[in-house]
Amino acid sequence: MYNSLLTRDTKGEIVSDLAESYKNINELTWEFTLKKGVTFHNGDELTAEDVKFTLERAVKDKTLNEGTAFKSIKEVKVLEPLKLHIITQKPDPLFLNVVARTSAVIYPKKYIEEKGIDYFNEHPIGSGPFKFVDWKRGSHVSFEPYDKYFAGPVKDWSKLVFRILPEGSTRVGELLTGGVNIIPNVTSNDWSRIKGNGSTELASAISNRVAIIVPKAAPSTPTANPKVREAIELAIDKKLIIDKLLGGEATPTRTRVTPGNYGANEKLFNTALFDVNRAKELLKEAGFEKGMELTMQSSNGRYAKDKEVAELVVGMLANVGIKVKLELMEWNSYLELRNANKVGDLHMVWFANSFYDAHIMIGEHLSGSRSMTNLGFNHPELKDLLSKAENNMNQEERKQQYQRAQEIEAQERMRIYLYLEHNTYGVSKTVNFKPRLDEMIKAYEITKR
Repeated sequence: MYNSLLTRDTKGEIVSDLAESYKNINELTWEFTLKKGVTFHNGDELTAEDVKFTLERAVKDKTLNEGTAFKSIKEVKVLEPLKLHIITQKPDPLFLNVVARTSAVIYPKKYIEEKGIDYFNEHPIGSGPFKFVDWKRGSHVSFEPYDKYFAGPVKDWSKLVFRILPEGSTRVGELLTGGVNIIPNVTSNDWSRIKGNGSTELASAISNRVAIIVPKAAPSTPTANPKVREAIELAIDKKLIIDKLLGGEATPTRTRVTPGNYGANEKLFNTALFDVNRAKELLKEAGFEKGMELTMQSSNGRYAKDKEVAELVVGMLANVGIKVKLELMEWNSYLELRNANKVGDLHMVWFANSFYDAHIMIGEHLSGSRSMTNLGFNHPELKDLLSKAENNMNQEERKQQYQRAQEIEAQERMRIYLYLEHNTYGVSKTVNFKPRLDEMIKAYEITKR
């Protein structure tokens, strides 16, 4: 429904979208020339004023969840109707990654100023290949092709519907009976049903999404003790989780910056630490020989086997004397609790890396609800490394800074990483669909067979 200045292709490479061309004028200035003839769904032309409005709003509106991603932008100068300069606060080695993210889509300035943001949220328009038709909460969102799309109109589809089906069994049933064409997060329990049905098949690909346990380290919490955090990691059999619940379709990891992302520390990938006896010893050394009680939250039904993984983790921790009270939550309730920093001693998340870069660690540790400050951690070396890497235009030096940062994170167990997901989709044989690394389902790329 929307477009950005830049985007990523199916291989994860940055390519032009609304930008006809772009270049780096100096360390702080990027020049973009927009494509001619791009219009929003109401017919208004998309210009540099819309880009300025969108990006400066992202910087200034502190209520936006994605606002921190754009904090490096100082101002946007409109030079001509289709030409602009974007000026950053400091040298930003991640700038192109930022404007290629899905959160950097360009909004219609005139439409929003005339109608208001609340009206826009209920009646959105963009410049993409599909335009909004209707939305029914908890049921569906529907679209239809935009016949004036600048890259050429959609040819195979007269309507596009995203149905809201929270239960995995319901999604599979709808796929098998022809109610939907594509479903995400297909678990190993359903693979044989989908493969055994003559009209459906599986499509799998590696993802950027990692399962993570986030511990608090505030002085009042048991997990402030590094020996407790180490015991938690050693108590978890990652390989068993992968084999038992995910059909082998995942890779154990001790970092979120996995191969394929800039700055990956491959020594921390495809590896796991599992030692129940040592975990028990660590708890004894930490003063918890008789065990301990912790609280943990996890989403339920948002990600593949999230409930089952959380429950299995709880069982593994119980084996070493850590009793965990698990709260499984509907996604919106969980997100609200997490963003308000009201989670328990532990919480589980499944995060992707939309930057394709170790830069994601900056947001995680230096700001936001999961920052070192909010979670009670204090590590001057890590903070210094990440602060320097954030503006370092020397790519080799920057890579080394991030690789060292990941070693510190793993040593301190600031995050306990479990596995990198492999995405598995159920697909009707009536369509051509190839999974993307970024997990986006772009209907414009899907064709009829």
